[in-house]
Amino acid sequence: MKAIGYQGNLAIDNEQALQDITLDKPTVSGHDILVEVKAISVNPVDYKIRQSRPAPEGEYAVIGWDAAGIVTAVGDEVSLFSVGDKVYYAGDLTRSGSNAEYQIVDERIVGHMPSSLSFAEAAALPLTTITAWEMLFERLQVPVTHSSADKNSSNESDNDVSVLVIGAAGGVGSILTQLLKTRTSATIIGTASRDESVQWLKNLGADHVINHHNPLFDELQKIGVSEVDYVVSLNNTDEHYEEIIKCLKPQGKFGLIDDPKSLDANILKTKCLSLHWEFMFTRSMFHTSDMLEQHHLLNAVAKLIDAGKIKTTIAHNLGTITAEHLRTAHQMLENQQAHGKIVLEGWPA
Repeated sequence: MKAIGYQGNLAIDNEQALQDITLDKPTVSGHDILVEVKAISVNPVDYKIRQSRPAPEGEYAVIGWDAAGIVTAVGDEVSLFSVGDKVYYAGDLTRSGSNAEYQIVDERIVGHMPSSLSFAEAAALPLTTITAWEMLFERLQVPVTHSSADKNSSNESDNDVSVLVIGAAGGVGSILTQLLKTRTSATIIGTASRDESVQWLKNLGADHVINHHNPLFDELQKIGVSEVDYVVSLNNTDEHYEEIIKCLKPQGKFGLIDDPKSLDANILKTKCLSLHWEFMFTRSMFHTSDMLEQHHLLNAVAKLIDAGKIKTTIAHNLGTITAEHLRTAHQMLENQQAHGKIVLEGWPA
């Protein structure tokens, strides 16, 4: 089967950083399904792993953690899927990735693909959807109202909360903003700096967009907001950390997904703020007892998409799945040149 892999942790402008290769087609057993990969999307985790994780001695490492495709074989313990089903998933960080024509993945972290989307549109969603859903509704426990209507109504006061999303125009922020809009009555404040990113967020449902190049607390005051109930930081957390503390109400909740070198937890104490990490690979890495929750949430989001309540976050389609195109995608992410998601679809003949 065709695949894209690497042997050395090289800079992305080196043609050997990602190479077109041929590998044996894998076989399945247990809870695994075999998926014929039709489209993939690219996330920051891809280039971080490419830069840091060594390939096995004398072998190629295949990465990629977002895909949509068709089930072609099932293991003897599979009960959720059948051959021919269209699926979408992020996969498991400890296993071979989606940059291959065929991939093995545990059925418990796979969802039925939204019927209204193409493979490319669906591939843009799984990793960011799982991350956003788990952050909002499992880590931070933002109240779910199933309606964003009439936010100023007095009978909605118990759920009249505000959420500040730092780096909201990226892949996770794009789906997170929509989930807030669709499932809660929260006031959504996103951060962005470029004109196209600001418009992107407004189109997705953000109530306000502020500039993260300025002090966040000052930016909130400009829109008439003194403090917020929740802050979700999706990038550059260490740069904004002290401002985040200022922006949060006493007893507020702070969630993050990026990798600051260090955080001083002591400054959370005075306001009694709670800190919440989200890492969507935790369930699959540790085979937690609730792995199946990722299957359920992907199916729930598929229904929201097919009902027209959430749209795909695809922003850049770079063409067929080749090493050259994938290197371009990695470079765009490394240089923070993308809003929304980058996808590739189909394999060269």
